[in-house]
Amino acid sequence: QVQLVESGGGLVQAGDSLRLSCAASGWSISGWTMGWFRQAPGKEREFVAAIISSGDSTYYADSVKGRFTISRDNAKNTVYLQMNSLKPEDTAVYACAAKAYYSGSYYSSSSYTYWGQGTQVTVSS
Repeated sequence: QVQLVESGGGLVQAGDSLRLSCAASGWSISGWTMGWFRQAPGKEREFVAAIISSGDSTYYADSVKGRFTISRDNAKNTVYLQMNSLKPEDTAVYACAAKAYYSGSYYSSSSYTYWGQGTQVTVSS
């Protein structure tokens, strides 16, 4: 059974850091592009970051560029999102997702096949 399970969310203050993890089970992420998306209450899901299968290329939303870093460890079947200098507007449920290399834009949630349930990140001011 294909599963993606996120962890590492929580309640932090503005300026703090968090590291999210997304562990895959039942399959190997090694050939897949992995992405992070987030959804705040009352808002649409938005792209945060993506990393190609080799890890050589990464992509970020402008709102997180320079503060967030996506990485992966294919041997551990895990993807990470290091979030620094957190802001209240980063508050959302963060979910990881897997995309086949040929299936559309990194930035579009519709390109991704497998999704985790998400982890809540709350940043207080």
